[in-house]
Amino acid sequence: MSAKKSDTSVAEAPARSGGLWGLVRGNARWIVFIGVFVGVSVFGWKTLWEAVREQVISAADNRIDPEQIETTPLPAWIHTDLKAEVLRDASLDGPLSLLDPELTVRVAHAFALHPWVAKVQRVSKRSPAGVTVELVYRRPVAMVEVPGPSLLPVDGEGVLLPTADFSPTEALRYLRIAEITTSPQGPVGTRWGDTHVTGGAQIAAALLADWETLKLYQIVSAARQVDANGAESDTYELYTRERTRVDWGRPPGAETGTEAKAAQKIERLRSYAAQHGGSLEDPTAPQRLDVRSASSLIVAPRPPLETLPEASSTQ
Repeated sequence: MSAKKSDTSVAEAPARSGGLWGLVRGNARWIVFIGVFVGVSVFGWKTLWEAVREQVISAADNRIDPEQIETTPLPAWIHTDLKAEVLRDASLDGPLSLLDPELTVRVAHAFALHPWVAKVQRVSKRSPAGVTVELVYRRPVAMVEVPGPSLLPVDGEGVLLPTADFSPTEALRYLRIAEITTSPQGPVGTRWGDTHVTGGAQIAAALLADWETLKLYQIVSAARQVDANGAESDTYELYTRERTRVDWGRPPGAETGTEAKAAQKIERLRSYAAQHGGSLEDPTAPQRLDVRSASSLIVAPRPPLETLPEASSTQ
């Protein structure tokens, strides 16, 4: 009995094996068939899309005009039609398609190139048909006095800004960065390339809300100093129109050792002005206010033999 059972088992084994192999082979055929079907379908749809792509993209329902591109509202100091300039310079001033997969990238790149744009935060398509562009604009903080004479606007990082947006009267309303002997090393929208301009611009940005009230007029690079670690940095002086001098020190964020921070320096100037009729001046003669100390404001008359920088008459 056991011999018969053994023979039967051996005889059935090839049949079972063949059935399993057949099943695998059958599944493989289906996998190949499905792969071929998907490949043909993808190729067919791709071919069809290439054939009708231009018509679909250019269809009226998918097109937007420049008027349908919305940007962050312009601040008061920008007078140019920024959006029109951007679209014209990038050849995007004709109808555009919402189905263009590169549309948001192209629009973002175009706006990023404008000198008034500090950052493109986001470009998104919206419904109904349109595009929204979220921008951060540069803000002028000072005018750089250069030989000529002329005044060139910069932002808080020392980036050169378009002069066409400033009338001569408007240019005169800004704090000056004086005694600069260099010229901008690049076009508008790029950094000036002079550390004296950069440091002065950073100070002007810190004083943006206060310089008019304090009747400050000029920022001048005073000297280059070396700290305990051997690092060099520029120091600055501020001047009022009446030629009172403020020993400011290093730009915001570059203070070393016991030097007061920018916020402390500004608060000291505010307090002094509040206690002296809203002015930093001594009615009898120009004086010197030293805000650098970590402990207090130091007030002293300006030495009689000290040369007073001339107030610029640049128009």
